[in-house]
Amino acid sequence: MDKRTKYFLDEESIPTQWYNIQADLPEPLPPVLHPGTGQPVGPADLAPLFPMELIKQEVSTERWIDIPEVVRDIYRLWRPTTLYRAHRLEKALDTPAKIFYKYEGTSPPGSHKPNTAVAQVYYNKQEGINRITTETGAGQWGSSLCFGGSFFDVEIKVYMVAISYHQKPYRRIMMETWGGTCVPSPSPDTNSGRAMLEKDPDCPGSLGLAISEAVEDAGTRDDTHYSLGSVLNHVLLHQTIIGLETKKQLEMADAYPDIIVGCIGGGSNYAGMFLPFVKDKIDGTKPDLRIVNVEPASCPTVTKGLYAYDFGDVAGLTPLLKMHTLGHEFIPPPVHAGGLRYHGMAPIICHLHKLGLVEARAEHQLGTFEAGVQFARTEGIISAPETDHAIRATIDEALKCKETGEAKTILLAHSGHGHFDMAAYEAYLAGKLEDYAYPEEAIKKALANLPKTG
Repeated sequence: MDKRTKYFLDEESIPTQWYNIQADLPEPLPPVLHPGTGQPVGPADLAPLFPMELIKQEVSTERWIDIPEVVRDIYRLWRPTTLYRAHRLEKALDTPAKIFYKYEGTSPPGSHKPNTAVAQVYYNKQEGINRITTETGAGQWGSSLCFGGSFFDVEIKVYMVAISYHQKPYRRIMMETWGGTCVPSPSPDTNSGRAMLEKDPDCPGSLGLAISEAVEDAGTRDDTHYSLGSVLNHVLLHQTIIGLETKKQLEMADAYPDIIVGCIGGGSNYAGMFLPFVKDKIDGTKPDLRIVNVEPASCPTVTKGLYAYDFGDVAGLTPLLKMHTLGHEFIPPPVHAGGLRYHGMAPIICHLHKLGLVEARAEHQLGTFEAGVQFARTEGIISAPETDHAIRATIDEALKCKETGEAKTILLAHSGHGHFDMAAYEAYLAGKLEDYAYPEEAIKKALANLPKTG
């Protein structure tokens, strides 16, 4: 029996380029539309919010994009991350499946988010921008952008979804330690925040609403840009460093996945893992590869949403994206997986789903924490509630292998640790964790108000 548990790469093996799936898509992505004209947006439309280098990356069809050396040097603080073989979980499940997981929780902020945060702050600084606004759900993105800002002396203002702001106070303290500022959203700092507070003073917030506040803030100041931690093409591009490293590590293990599993909220973590692999499915090298996207049953964007043009935010300040959506006005139930509480999804993931290259499933909160506890008691890692969704699906796929006797190889994209989610685990262990039904009526209402695009 192969008892090897960890697969390491040295620092010199950090990829020098990000992989751009747009070079290999069977059909190009639908265009991003201007909300006023309904026409495709151009660089001038995005320049008030993003540096030109990121705008170029957003639309590029070049297969490989160079990673700036200064960004790569900061990556050395935690990259390459480790690929693990989950021997103990396999034994507990009594499955013939081989389970591997790529663990992103060893970055200083504890998740995959710095892979793009550092790059985005760098490109903004290169353009002379010294202040950036953003939103965050569970806090991984906000803390990661503040982490990135600390290296380049860039001021960061974070609008954190209110329910998560109160559930996870130590995320705010991390942001402040790295020099950032964090306020709960909805906040009194913006017109969109004030409007929501007037309508519902106890609003738990949503990523869509926090995006509205951050975009509004950036749009009213010449010295400020906006930064997004998921969804957009350039964000997924930066995250492909995960999958590129994993491919090298699986070669060391003489393995290739039959199934890849990851959680999706906006989609950046999981896409960063699977995009270098989906290329093999597109070109016919691995036609039977299954790519399973896992989301919350309480915010089932891909499994229940419409594939349509919609705003990325509540107030309708962003361009229109073609994506699976639950409606930009939808406020998800306050599940602990704050990073998965988003009404939309990365256009790249939605496009690949439409083409039949990836699949999606939804999981309930109680079942995901059950899986997270089992993972902690076998592999030792206490995972983020977001990651628990992917662990649930990974365990279920391994149990199917037990039933069929198939020794499939399953690869789990493990997005980060849950060290700031102890209140959620406490509630689960005490039998007090709430579950949430599919909010059908709220979604119907939000979908009725999608923007008209002709």
